Amino acid sequence: MTAVNPKGSSLNHHILSVLVQNRPGVLARVASLFARRGYNIYSLAVAPAEDEGMSRITIVVDVDTAPLEQIVKQLFKLIDVVKISELDPRRSVERELLLATVRVDVEHRSQIVELATIFEAKMLAVGPDAMTVSLEGHPDKLDDFEELLSDRGIVELQRTGRVALPKLDRGAHLRVNTPNSPRGNTKGTVR
Repeated sequence: MTAVNPKGSSLNHHILSVLVQNRPGVLARVASLFARRGYNIYSLAVAPAEDEGMSRITIVVDVDTAPLEQIVKQLFKLIDVVKISELDPRRSVERELLLATVRVDVEHRSQIVELATIFEAKMLAVGPDAMTVSLEGHPDKLDDFEELLSDRGIVELQRTGRVALPKLDRGAHLRVNTPNSPRGNTKGTVR
């Protein structure tokens, strides 16, 4: 997938969903692997998964720094990695959360409120000269919202990183990589 980031440069990336055993140090080992190999992580999110004792790490990988197959092979060398799925952006549901504090005086608050209403953002806090808003949605939507807010003076901004799962339609194909599969990957239909 090729996307344009808010800074205007082209970004070629893939989304990996990595199921790992939930043990101390697993995330550090994954991040260390990427750092040692010089692979660029565009976004990373981790949380407990549906199975007790497991966590899911969603990694958006810059494939210009290394071939995807090489990244997957290196990840499988980590003992705590159980399964790796490459998610096709056309066949997955992606979400991210943005929190932003924007400098705004009383006379211009209505502009921020109107912008938040258009994007279905939530007002979290209002101070004498600033407002804090949150927005959940597809990363492209957050990029657009962030760009419009930047014209008004962002004081602080935090984004969670992308989380993604395959869409539930019966025809979606999900590439699942397991350590014992031939050449490290199998293709199957999500059912």
